[in-house]
Amino acid sequence: MDPAGSIFGIIFLFLILILASAIRVLREYERGVIFRLGRLVDSKGPGLILLIPLVDRMVKVSLRTIVLDVPAQDVITRDNVSVKVSAVVYFRVIDASKAIVEVENFLFATSQLSQTTLRSILGQSELDELLAERDKINKQLQEIIDMQTEPWGIKVSLVEVKHIDLPQEMQRAMAKQAEAERERRAKVIAAEGEFQASQKLADAAKILSTDPAALQLRYLQTLTIVAAENNSTTLFPIPIDLMKPFLEKTNK
Repeated sequence: MDPAGSIFGIIFLFLILILASAIRVLREYERGVIFRLGRLVDSKGPGLILLIPLVDRMVKVSLRTIVLDVPAQDVITRDNVSVKVSAVVYFRVIDASKAIVEVENFLFATSQLSQTTLRSILGQSELDELLAERDKINKQLQEIIDMQTEPWGIKVSLVEVKHIDLPQEMQRAMAKQAEAERERRAKVIAAEGEFQASQKLADAAKILSTDPAALQLRYLQTLTIVAAENNSTTLFPIPIDLMKPFLEKTNK
């Protein structure tokens, strides 16, 4: 075997490897942060990227939206109720260079920041506010986390409180409160119905008192209604006015 040919083949293979290490292809959603001898040069991409072999080093960064699941956190609300709250954070890298240079691991850093901010903000809210005003709390969390991650080149677009786990004692207390509230509404509605019915009866009594014949017609109508049913006993209402002469004679 020719030694010169072997050396040439080794050199050719070495050049191929160097050339392959100098060429990078980045997707549409990727950016490459390039360091030249340890110094930041620029972020490039997408498409074909040429690097200087053995001098340049490239770190890939994805610009797609990342969905970060914040695990359940133990939170004590302002009214001293212990709850477990989990959330989800949507964010994306808008400056690849800052995401690599300004923080060691932007995914881990954003996760830890989201957890501490979640505990801090929810600890300042009461339980009723936490359950009824989620939109307000979500917006407040998003603004705070986004402001703190801005120096890292990260944009937080949305934060949603996903689940609130209440203690069993608190769930039973809230169920009793809801039941009592429903009973109160039922009693109020029944009382309003009685009040309206009494008003109508009073109005009807005033109308009937103006004409005795109307009262007699009402008696006859009542008899008609009673006779229409299969009753063995029929009651005949007698006007009190018919009994007055007998009562007056007895008193004399």
